[in-house]
Amino acid sequence: MVEIKFCGMTRPEDARRAAELGARYVGVILAGGPRALSDDAALGVLSAVDGNAAVERVGVFGHASPAHIVARARRLGLDIVQLHGDPDPGAVADVRKIWGGKVWAVQRIQGTHIAKAAAALFDVADAVVLDARVPGKLGGTGVALPWIELRAELDPLRARRARVVLAGGLRPENVAAAVEALRPDVVDVSSGVETGVGVKDHDRMRAFRDALQVVSTR
Repeated sequence: MVEIKFCGMTRPEDARRAAELGARYVGVILAGGPRALSDDAALGVLSAVDGNAAVERVGVFGHASPAHIVARARRLGLDIVQLHGDPDPGAVADVRKIWGGKVWAVQRIQGTHIAKAAAALFDVADAVVLDARVPGKLGGTGVALPWIELRAELDPLRARRARVVLAGGLRPENVAAAVEALRPDVVDVSSGVETGVGVKDHDRMRAFRDALQVVSTR
């Protein structure tokens, strides 16, 4: 079964609903953008899944020092640090030196090719998040990747360390096609299940989960 990450959470009730729907990961944005939260706000959101061992808590960070990232991650009780902004392997290694949790690295894609440098990320990160590159925006853009065109380039990378997390414009209507094309380990959705920026639609969250269950049984 492909795992689900509901990201860009801004309300405790949305994080709680994600857990009820069986999401493996709940994410909060600690970088820039309209869904970015302060530490206090993030603590409030993540408190909704306190004590739930089935849910891992993910914080999405932009460009910052490893010490700053890890200090916030510890304060928030995160399980996973997700490095956005196309980090290089050295940035992942620097965080890992002082962080005992998992490190995910985002590789943004523009066009139909995965950058050759991304191969090194698959050797050092616990997971690589494939997302669409949109100028001036970090993530949560709602822009889908060209799944079929990327398949041949992604397949050789699967034998490396990192798991594959697919983001970029996923929604209930297309997640089945995306999973059939790229066979990711995790699907990561934010804007595709929202009624407004940062406000999750619980019906669409359930529909996303249901669509994923259908394709997983094929």
